[in-house]
Amino acid sequence: MNTTTANISAESEIRALMDSWIQAFLAKDLDGIMAHYAPDIVAFDAILALQIKGQQAYREHWEKCLGFCQGPIEFKLHEVTIVAGDEVAYSHSLTHCGGTNEQGEMQASWMRGTVCYRKLGGQWKAVHEHFSAPFDMETGKVLFDLQP
Repeated sequence: MNTTTANISAESEIRALMDSWIQAFLAKDLDGIMAHYAPDIVAFDAILALQIKGQQAYREHWEKCLGFCQGPIEFKLHEVTIVAGDEVAYSHSLTHCGGTNEQGEMQASWMRGTVCYRKLGGQWKAVHEHFSAPFDMETGKVLFDLQP
């Protein structure tokens, strides 16, 4: 297999992994979400912690996050870019994410997302995940109302 064909195959595998993760997230399937991460995952999430190290700590973080969403949740990717090699890959996108509050109102915003992957035991796993929202330096307020 030449490099171009291998890279296209790896990119396709990463896209399938992303789709599978989204389905697990929308179903609030904690085990399904965690199946996508390497044991030594390091995450920079947009909420609750500066960084999270390791699958168990990230599982606890995800458990808290899912607990905030009383009703349906949303997760959509926009402007997805995937770059994949034989053993390492990354993706970045704009991400529309949110959940329904106690009043039944969807609270969602656009954020930035970057995920780094490594092939472990023949399967792609996320080894680093970073979600963030831009902020106004003068006021310190997060800019949740920005649109792509």
